Amino acid sequence: MKITRIFAHRVDLPLHETTYKWSGGKSVTVFDSTIVGVETDTGLIGYGEVCPLGPFYLPAYAEGVRAGLRELGPHLIGEDPRELARLNHRMDAVLKGHPYVKSGVDIACWDILGQATGLPVCTLMGGRYGESVRLYRAISQEDPEIMAAKVAGYRAEGYTRFQLKVGGDPDVDIARIRAVRGILKPTDRLVADANTGWTQHEAVRVVRAVRDLDVYIEQPCLTYEECLAVRRQTDHPFVLDENIDGLDVLLRARADLAMDVVNLKISKLGGLTRTKQVRDLCVSMGIAMTLEDSWGGDITTAAIAHLAHSTPEPLRFTSTDFNSYVTVSTAEGAPQRVNGYMEASTNPGLGIRPRLDVLGKRLVDVS
Repeated sequence: MKITRIFAHRVDLPLHETTYKWSGGKSVTVFDSTIVGVETDTGLIGYGEVCPLGPFYLPAYAEGVRAGLRELGPHLIGEDPRELARLNHRMDAVLKGHPYVKSGVDIACWDILGQATGLPVCTLMGGRYGESVRLYRAISQEDPEIMAAKVAGYRAEGYTRFQLKVGGDPDVDIARIRAVRGILKPTDRLVADANTGWTQHEAVRVVRAVRDLDVYIEQPCLTYEECLAVRRQTDHPFVLDENIDGLDVLLRARADLAMDVVNLKISKLGGLTRTKQVRDLCVSMGIAMTLEDSWGGDITTAAIAHLAHSTPEPLRFTSTDFNSYVTVSTAEGAPQRVNGYMEASTNPGLGIRPRLDVLGKRLVDVS
């Protein structure tokens, strides 16, 4: 089997809540997502998706995905999409860095491998653990009372995990954390995610002010060293996200006891192949994980579901269903949230069928 064509579509993904806000005054109203297709000489076509959280979150931006594919694509024609380790080695050889560009191709090739073998991706990634995957809901940064009201609404829909966007004024963030924790049950989990937004002294102030509350602290500061310093001054469970972009950083963080949970984003690491490597190492070291991506729609949600469903439940802290946040559906067969949970498809590959009328024209077409 050989790759004969790589193509990509752009799809705008508006939000049900109209705007998503997080630290530093950052916000997005419409997400720019790239749907990547990989076509083979057997007629099989696999699909992936890459959707950066704007150009100011990670070193990634939407147009960069498509520009990168134009550079990368010609070097992959004639490669076997089922040989995923070899394919990733080839991508790294012809395009240094830019893991988010490679992510959509890698996901699409897992989709092809599943179709070719007649197996769902989660089976190929290690097996299916449990009946479903527990989801969290991200709560956009607003006034404390508004955020608490939204959490109450989503809790009524079945969510029991909440990621509160903080990283702003410390006094307001303390009020946000207290307001939300106050309406939750003891069994609910609350993560205060600063997305690198606090300075070190601000983060220390916040964790001391909420030391009496059951709350996880996620990525309080920009650098690894700052986060480690905060970690050493709190007994709250600690999550690292933005700093964990490869095996080397993960191993350093493990040696430093820098976190209790790690957030793994598929496109940040370069696709399902590389994320599986990090996931499997976390499993061997007993580190719990949030398994997700930067953003996306139906295809990203399907990839997340397969990654999460193939992860042992005790180490699967949570995941998310991005397709429930947006107003546009790009594929049939994608996982759908039911009472705060989702399931990976049991059909071959990712189990999705793109809505070609929604995808529109191809903006990248390499053959």
